[in-house]
Amino acid sequence: MWRWDPMRDWIATYITPYWTTPLLLAVQTLMVMVCLILVMAFYTLAERKVIGWIQARKGPNRVSLPFFPGGAQPFADVIKLMFKEIVIPANASGFLFRLAPFLALVPSLAIWAVVPFAPERAFSNINAGLLYVLALTSMGVYGIILAGWAANSKYAFLGAMRSAAQIVAYEIAMGFAMVGVLMASGSLNMGDIIRAQSGGMFTWNWTWLFPLALVYFISGVAETNRAPFDVAEGESEIVAGFHVDYSGMAFALFFIAEYVNMILISALTVIFFFGGWLSPFDGWTWLVPADSLLAQPGFFWFGLKTLFPMFTFLWLRATFPRYRYDQIMRLGWKALIPVTLVWLAVEGVFFYFHVGPWRGQG
Repeated sequence: MWRWDPMRDWIATYITPYWTTPLLLAVQTLMVMVCLILVMAFYTLAERKVIGWIQARKGPNRVSLPFFPGGAQPFADVIKLMFKEIVIPANASGFLFRLAPFLALVPSLAIWAVVPFAPERAFSNINAGLLYVLALTSMGVYGIILAGWAANSKYAFLGAMRSAAQIVAYEIAMGFAMVGVLMASGSLNMGDIIRAQSGGMFTWNWTWLFPLALVYFISGVAETNRAPFDVAEGESEIVAGFHVDYSGMAFALFFIAEYVNMILISALTVIFFFGGWLSPFDGWTWLVPADSLLAQPGFFWFGLKTLFPMFTFLWLRATFPRYRYDQIMRLGWKALIPVTLVWLAVEGVFFYFHVGPWRGQG
C-alpha cells in the first residue's frame, strides 16, 4: 500500500526477501484495521454527544479523559462487553449462531481493501473495484438472516426477514446509482473514478449525478439498518430484532459491523460523488496556486469530506422517527428505484450530446 523502503530493507536483513512484502502488507493492514476500530469507537461517542447536543442534553460526561468529559466512554463499553457472558439459547443452532456475527463483520472490513485513501494508496488497485464493492456490500445481510434464523426465536427471525426484504429493495437502488457513476467515469477502478472528477468541486459527480448521490446515501442508511430505517431491530415492536439473543462480544461484533458500515458508506459516497482525495480547489489556479498545499490531493481531503456524511447519519437518527415497514418498502420500490432509472436515461442524453462529464468526448 505504502512504500516503506527503509523498513523493508531492515526486515530483509532478518528474513528472506520472499516474506518481506507479505509481512509489510500484514503490518499495514493491521494498522488500518486498528485505526478503523478506534475511529468506530469514538464515532459511537460522537453519536451520543451529537444527539445529546441536538436534543439539548449533555451526553456521556462521567467516564472522562483529561479535558474531555465522557471521552473514555468507548473504552468502558468495550471492557463491559468483554466481561459479559455470551449466552447461547438451548434450542439455537450453535455453529450458525456463532458464525453469524463474523459474516456480518468480515465483508464490511474486506471492502476497505479497494478503498483509495490517497493517490496510489490502496491495498488492492483492482480494475473491478466497483463490482467488488457491490458484491461485498450485499453480503452483510447473510449474517443478519443467519443470526435471526439460528437463534430459533420468532422475534429474531422476524427482524431477519424484515432486514432481508429491506436490503434487497435498497440494494437495487444502490446498484443503479453505481451504474450512473460507472457511466460518468467510464471505469470500474476506484482510483480512476476519483481521477475522472478532476477540476475542482464543481466537476465532481455530485453536480451531474445529484439525484443518484441522494439515492445512494439514502440506500446506504437503509443498508446499515440505521434510523429511520431500523425496523430490523425495532425496539418498540420486536425487542432488538435479529440480535435479541446475542450478548457480550457476540453482540459487539454486530455493533462494530454497523458502525464500520456507516463509515464505509460515508467514504464510498465521497469517492463516488465528491471527488475522494481530490482537493476542492483542484485546477483553480486563479484562487489557489497549483503548488499550494490546499490544491494538493491527499488523505486530508478524503478524511475531511468523509466527516460530513458520517455526521449526517447521526443527524438523521436524531431528527426522524422510525418509518413503518410499508413506508420503507414504498420508498425503496416506488421512489428510489424509479428515480435512478429516470436519471440513468438523463445520463444517456448527456452522453449523446456530450454534456457535463462527457464534454469533449467523441
